[in-house]
Amino acid sequence: MGEAGLKLYGYWRSSSAYRVRLALNLKGLAYEQQSVHLVRNGGEQHSEAYRKLNPMGLVPALVHGEQVLVESLAICEYLDEVFSAKPLLPANASERARVRSLALTIACGIQPLNNLAVLQYLETGFGADKQAVARWYVHWIARGFQAVETWLQRGGASGDFCHGDQPGLADCFLVPQVYNAERFNCDLAPFPRIQEITARCRALEAFAAAAPEAQPDAQAPA
Repeated sequence: MGEAGLKLYGYWRSSSAYRVRLALNLKGLAYEQQSVHLVRNGGEQHSEAYRKLNPMGLVPALVHGEQVLVESLAICEYLDEVFSAKPLLPANASERARVRSLALTIACGIQPLNNLAVLQYLETGFGADKQAVARWYVHWIARGFQAVETWLQRGGASGDFCHGDQPGLADCFLVPQVYNAERFNCDLAPFPRIQEITARCRALEAFAAAAPEAQPDAQAPA
């Protein structure tokens, strides 16, 4: 494991695992990665061995010593509490609530509707073709990003990043969702603040090192 005894189970294209990589990198924490291929052999996340870590059969899972943590937001907040240096959340309660609102809009309002398992079930369970699945994806991205864009433009709380002039928890959630939107050719022109903040984040080493294509299991064969 990494110096802090951290092992991250994830997949290079998982936006949820991407969030945790960003949190770890922003906090300067060393960690070991274990790939859980979401496609190969029907999805390694469904294996008995992995479900002992996460009974939901989802990534990521983070092992810290004897502790096993799941759900990206819970993991990121755990890291912020246990490793207090380089905080991801503001000190002020109302500011923390704003950051959590941005993160939760993405984690609960956008991503679950466009999760791989959901997209697969649209095809297998409802007979949706590729074009219909793409329309579904674009619809929920646009709906969620419109809300995020509004909050990022409102009230002056955003600076260079989602909240203030240092990247934090909200940026850890925004950038992976933009990556997904780009994969599905979503129109991001209506969201200039989202694009601006994402570009600024991607110029930082912590974000570059966490990018899907930079991971050890990137483009692993299905």
